[in-house]
Parts: sequence; structure tokens; C-alpha cells
Amino acid sequence: MYISSSPHIRKDWNVKKIMYGVVIALMPAFIGSIYFFGWRAAYLTFLSVVTAVLTEYLFQKITKRKITAFDGSAIITGILLAFNIPVKSPWWLPVVGSFFAILVAKQFFGGLGYNIFNPALAGRAFVMASWPQIMTGRWSAPLHGSISGIDGITSATPLNLLKLHATDPAVLSRINSPEMLKNLFIGNVGGCIGETSALLLLIGAIFLFVMRYADWRISVGYIGTVFVVAWIFYLTGLTPAGPLFHILSGGVFLGGLFMATDMVTSPVTPAGRWIFGIAGGLICMLIRVWGGYPEGVSYSILFMNMFVPLLDRVRPKYLGEVKK
Repeated sequence: MYISSSPHIRKDWNVKKIMYGVVIALMPAFIGSIYFFGWRAAYLTFLSVVTAVLTEYLFQKITKRKITAFDGSAIITGILLAFNIPVKSPWWLPVVGSFFAILVAKQFFGGLGYNIFNPALAGRAFVMASWPQIMTGRWSAPLHGSISGIDGITSATPLNLLKLHATDPAVLSRINSPEMLKNLFIGNVGGCIGETSALLLLIGAIFLFVMRYADWRISVGYIGTVFVVAWIFYLTGLTPAGPLFHILSGGVFLGGLFMATDMVTSPVTPAGRWIFGIAGGLICMLIRVWGGYPEGVSYSILFMNMFVPLLDRVRPKYLGEVKK
């Protein structure tokens, strides 16, 4: 129990409990990544987690700060960073990404609670800018499927397939097919280590929502906006892929359920959370349709992270409140 000045609020939560709760919620997707992509997924995730924890520990030890490396937050950063890279990445990529995520995006800002940007996404953006060929060209087919999710097409992930064959009627007809949507939902497609299975990510997120470790408003706002905007763009001919394809492909579920909801880098007010999620989903779709890169999840969340201090000022007016 925490006692502070009034009003007194009693919570049985603490940082360690919440963080390890998130780790538990990520386990279905982690186990699924091993099933779909083999033990190398576990190997890269292990390297990423060890690097994250060790970097935080050494930095705090050297700077004589309180050691918080084992509170679970660094473990989450390591897992999420690994979830955002291809399984054929070289061993040093998650090491470099986690090192940057913890040292630059987290500790240089003051540590947990002071970082502006989601560390895992900042790490992903760093390795994406530094080694784009690895991040976009080393895809691996899942155990019982193809990289694209469509039999006979093995050269591109679903989002890359959409970008490369946007005018091919034969391909486009199969992009919106039940076969494709089923593979996307289960995770039987190519992609980054932990982003492919919407089903397993959703199972973990339901645990977070039930335990109240994350707010559903951001997730519903983000994923729901991607769905609605994709549906509008589909009807108007701006994208040949339907809304279900857009929410199930790429990192929409991983980003909307686990990274946009990061309690440090997301708003604290209900209204601010709705705005954060809705604006993030809109930006994601704008990048997907008009950007040169087929995915827009990471950059949309990082962009909205900048506006969190402003969104925290969005709150309802209380009865009897008087302007200063």
C-alpha cells in the first residue's frame, strides 16, 4: 500500500508486478514464434533480453543509481525488440538494438518513468535506419506456410506483397481471400518474430486488460481506427486490401496491444488515450497507403509519443471547477 497526500488511493500494484505481468502476457506470442520459426526465435529473444538487462544494470552501477534492471521493464524491452526483427537477423542485431533502446531511449532520459519514447520502438527504428536490408529482406517462411501467406508466392510478406503487386488482379483477389485472412490471424505467414499471430497476441492482451495492467481504450482506438480508415480507403479505391487484411497484417496487433499501451509513454487520461490511439491508427494507415515503406505501426506510435505531455492535459472539467 502506498500512502500519500489526500486523496488516498490504495493499489496492490507495483512496477515489478505489472512488468512481469506484461512478460507473462507476451509468452503466448513468444511460444508461437518458436513454433512458427524455430528455436532461432528463442535464441535472438534471449540475446535481446540479456543485453537489455545487462545494459541497464551496468549503466546504473557505473552511474551509482538505484539498480532497477530486474524489475521486468528491461525484460519487456528486450522481448519487444526481438519481436520486431526478422528471425534470420544476425545475432548482433538484437544486441545492438537492445543496447540502444535501453541506454539511449531509456537511461539517457532518466530511466523508467522519464523516457519520452517507447524504448523497444526506438531501438527498432535505430536498427531499421542503420541496416534496412536486414530488416526488410531476410524473411523466413513459417513451419507450415509461405512467407506471403499464399501458396505459390514465396518472395514477400503480406504487406510487401500488397506494395509490390498493388495493380495485379490475380494477387489482389487472393490478398482478401479467407485463406489469407486465416493465415494472418493464426500467424502462418512471414514477418517479424513476434508480430505474425494476431490470435496469440490477442490472448496475451486479454490477460493484460482483465488484470488492468493496460488500458483497452488505446488498443481499441488504434486497431479500430486502422480498420475504419482501411475500410474507407478500400471503398474509395485508395487501397486494394480490405480492413481485415490491414489490421491482421504487419505489426498492428503487436503495436496496438503491447507498445502503444506502454504506461510510461502513453497518456494517463481516458480522453487522451482515445486521441492517442485514434491518431496513431490514422497515421499508420497514411504511411501504409502513401509512404514508401509498407508498414507504419512503429513510426505512428513513436510520433504520438511526442504528444503525450500535451494529451495528458486533456481531461474533463469537474463540477465546480473554476478557471484560474
